[in-house]
Amino acid sequence: MRKKISHIIIFALLFISLTGFSQENVIKGYKIEGDYIVFTFDKRDYNKATHHKTEERLDFNDFDIDKVVVAGNFNNWSRKRWKMKKVDENIYQLKKKVSDFNEDFNWEFKFVVNNNFWAEPTENPINTTPAKNWFGAYLNTYNLRILPAYISENGNAKFFLKGFDNAKEVILSGSFNRWNEHLYKMQKTKNGWKLNLQLSPNYYEYKFIVDGKWIEDPDNPNKTENEFYEYNSVINIKKKVTFLLEHFKNAEEVILAGSFNNWNEEEYKMTKTEHGWKFTTKLSGGKHHYKFIVDGNWELDPHNPIKEFDDNGHINSVKMVK
Repeated sequence: MRKKISHIIIFALLFISLTGFSQENVIKGYKIEGDYIVFTFDKRDYNKATHHKTEERLDFNDFDIDKVVVAGNFNNWSRKRWKMKKVDENIYQLKKKVSDFNEDFNWEFKFVVNNNFWAEPTENPINTTPAKNWFGAYLNTYNLRILPAYISENGNAKFFLKGFDNAKEVILSGSFNRWNEHLYKMQKTKNGWKLNLQLSPNYYEYKFIVDGKWIEDPDNPNKTENEFYEYNSVINIKKKVTFLLEHFKNAEEVILAGSFNNWNEEEYKMTKTEHGWKFTTKLSGGKHHYKFIVDGNWELDPHNPIKEFDDNGHINSVKMVK
């Protein structure tokens, strides 16, 4: 009898662990299909809903679903605009082109049922994030989030691991997918393993998982120490940015200087155009200070209203790259 009970306990623990695994390693609420984002609401994934005005929390079984809308920071959290199509008894979907969105690719969203009830996701899916109100204060709920990375053959981040011909599986894991150990399976090629992602401009840390073993990228010298006193590989995704200075047609030389080139006064010489001056470069994601040097005189960007003081008390124009 004792042996039988022990077997039951082991089976129960195994079932719980497998259940936890399946819940924690899935993306809920959307999927990427080519150039489209397919928002998908499955009522079986939700237990609770919150009333928009009263904040009363109800069970999903307490009301019938007439319609579902997807609301997020990409449509100003509208509870009416993006109505979803009913696919079957449980599932509603809405397909949108990636190009319909801005370039931030850092979107949060939720599903609205019957115009008034916010479907509350659990914290288990890897793409949940704590919800905030309009003033930035945390709420006792979660939003779903579109991860800043998706698989794309023409993606701007091309990962390749040379060799490892005998490996059964290689996973790409990093800060772009919360270090998930199952999401991004790499494709085996004649020379190694590859996977292309589309990432927003930023610095990302990553590693390869080869048959369960974590390794750095042997062909990437850029790395940083992690909390385990080991190293993660680092990739810096940049975006092409064009600076324009209109007028100043009589100037003999215009230089672009900023925090992105250590305020070098000679490196970025702008090209004269019909309407002024132009220079294109690639910048990392984030905030960059800059000025124009017109025949030796430092000038703010007259067409950019965003300005900020630096640590030395100088006011500079600001370029945000997302």
